[in-house]
Amino acid sequence: MTFLFDIGRVLLDFDFESSLVRLLDPSAPAVEGSPLPTVRPAATVARLSRLLARKDEFESGAIGADRYVAWALETLECEATAGQFVHAWQNIFTPNEAMWRHVRQLAAAGHRLILFSNTNTIHCPWIFETYSEFSLFPEAVLSFETGFIKPHPGIYLHAIQAHGLDPAATRYIDDLPENIATGRELGFRSFQYDLKDHPAFERWLAAELAAD
Repeated sequence: MTFLFDIGRVLLDFDFESSLVRLLDPSAPAVEGSPLPTVRPAATVARLSRLLARKDEFESGAIGADRYVAWALETLECEATAGQFVHAWQNIFTPNEAMWRHVRQLAAAGHRLILFSNTNTIHCPWIFETYSEFSLFPEAVLSFETGFIKPHPGIYLHAIQAHGLDPAATRYIDDLPENIATGRELGFRSFQYDLKDHPAFERWLAAELAAD
C-alpha cells in the first residue's frame, strides 16, 4: 500500500512566528519552551505577515534561498544576520510523535511511504539531517523541486507521473482542506489530519488497512 504524507502539522508541528519574533526582539526568552508575549506590537505583526505572505514563492522555487533571506531581513527591519535568520527559520518544528509511531509501523510492514510537502531549501535537507526518522521515507515530492505548491494540481500530477502512482490505490494525508480537496478531485484516498484529533486518523487508517 502506498502512502503520501504531508510534513507540516502532520509529521512535524511548526510555529514560524514564535521563532522569528526573537529576531525582532532579542530580549525575548531564548530558552526553548520559554513563553513569549501573546500580544505583539502591530508593527511586529505586520512585518511577520509580509514575510510569510511571500513564503509560497519561496516554496515553489521561484525565489532562491539567498534572495529570500536578503528580502526577509529587509522586510523584518532587524539587525539579524543571514545565519541568524536561517537558524530561526529552521527551528520552528516539533515532531508529532503520535504520527511517527504509525510511520514506523507502516514502514516495518513494508508499505511504500512518500513525502508530499510544500517546503523550501532552508528546511530541506536540514529537517532530514535533524530528524533521522525521515529515512523511513525513501521517496519525496517537494514543492521547491517541482515548481508547484499544493493545492495546485501540477504537484499532484508530478507525484503521479514521477512515482508511478495510482491515485485510487494511494492514501494521502494532509492537514489543509484545500490540499485534500485537490487530492480527492484527482482520485486519491485522502484524509484531512487534525493534530487535535489524532484518534480520528487512527480510525481511518485501521479502516484503510482492513480494506486492502
